[in-house]
Amino acid sequence: MMQRLDFSKASPSAYKALLAVENTVRESGLEASLLELVKLRASQINGCGYCVDMHAADARKAGESERRLYAVAVWRETPFFTARERAALAWAEALTRLSQQPELEREYGALKGQFSDKEMVDLTLAVIAINSWNRMAIGFGVQPAA
Repeated sequence: MMQRLDFSKASPSAYKALLAVENTVRESGLEASLLELVKLRASQINGCGYCVDMHAADARKAGESERRLYAVAVWRETPFFTARERAALAWAEALTRLSQQPELEREYGALKGQFSDKEMVDLTLAVIAINSWNRMAIGFGVQPAA
């Protein structure tokens, strides 16, 4: 499939708005590797090939091992992730799958045990951002380089 539309050129102001959210997430103080794991997992759920490719590469740059990257899709069944990472991944999955009515109280309880109030809001913004990027990339047919 060829890219349908370059959304960054079609609406520079919309693109800048998404970049502003992304910059807020990057400057939040949350660990880069944690953010990349969350972005990777949400992108896997949403089926965004471009974002899966990008965030796997960015996670490697942030120090992630191949073993952990391969296991993100099945993180619940592996011992490779910390309690903090597990809480973040569960929260990202729940928010990404809102239409499936996830168990938010359980996920929120785990999140609250690992993150400050500010970190919870910043992590939620990260999930919002990646879901937005996924929808732009999928909707407009953005593909990873061959």
